[in-house]
Amino acid sequence: MSSPRNASDVSGVTPDGATWLASAGTYPRSTLSHWDERPDAPVVLSCGVVFDVVSAPTIFGRRMLDRMWEEGPGSGPVAEFRGRMLLFAAPGTAQRLPALMEWEEWGAHGAHDTHGTHGAHDTPGTHGTCGARTDGVPPLLCHGTGDAVTVPALTGATAPAPRSDSRWLVAPDTRHPWLPGPEVLLWAAVRAARAAVRISIFPPAGRDANVYDVSRRR
Repeated sequence: MSSPRNASDVSGVTPDGATWLASAGTYPRSTLSHWDERPDAPVVLSCGVVFDVVSAPTIFGRRMLDRMWEEGPGSGPVAEFRGRMLLFAAPGTAQRLPALMEWEEWGAHGAHDTHGTHGAHDTPGTHGTCGARTDGVPPLLCHGTGDAVTVPALTGATAPAPRSDSRWLVAPDTRHPWLPGPEVLLWAAVRAARAAVRISIFPPAGRDANVYDVSRRR
């Protein structure tokens, strides 16, 4: 269970969190030494063993996070990098999530064909990614075994840019963070796609504040 963090801590990864991230690589100690030398540089992480990563367009990713924190179990570590929201997930998610979304699409189309109206599973499927550009769900890129992702620096800059698009929204703070599986991310994507206009719990882009109480994570 993670402990609450102040707004000033939103961009920083704790030493335990850095150890967890480094454990995804072949040589964790060398990785940590390199990060110590360049704490403000973006980091490349291997996926598939310690964690998978699901990448969503920033706005839709924020809507998913809204659902996960307002109505669900919370999230694992989350970063924003170059217009994408990177949601850390349990290993195996990258392989299973596309299949689940495809099943959801089949269920929706089956209900439509049978009853003449959209059924309860009116959600999009996948064609090479975790989702198609239909029914409000943009492509969700799934990174698993054999993939690598680039994430923001482990520590926030001394004076971060007011409109930075590279930051940790939920920074790793433990060696064993809770990670959502494919079912949770599917649920969040479906809810985000179906949701009407809502007031987001995210601050305006110009603010640098943590809006999530990580102590609520299940």
